[in-house]
Amino acid sequence: MAATERIIFQPYIWRKSGRRTILEPGAAVSCRDAEDALRRIEKVREGQLSVAGAQAVRMTVDEEAGDYGEPEVLGCSGDVPQINE
Repeated sequence: MAATERIIFQPYIWRKSGRRTILEPGAAVSCRDAEDALRRIEKVREGQLSVAGAQAVRMTVDEEAGDYGEPEVLGCSGDVPQINE
């Protein structure tokens, strides 16, 4: 199987954990294309989705080989974790 491009919309939510509040990933959404993912980011920006923040990323995936390329951030809004390089 050849590598395919994946566009993912990843929302984040705040959750109480004891006395702390932590930022956690919500359920990732596979998008048709980059424009679909960026429309979802815009909805977060406008407050139409009840999430703390979100990222839209593009990556190359070869599931058969277990290879996942470096994610390319297409857009983000709100509270999202920092990416450590």
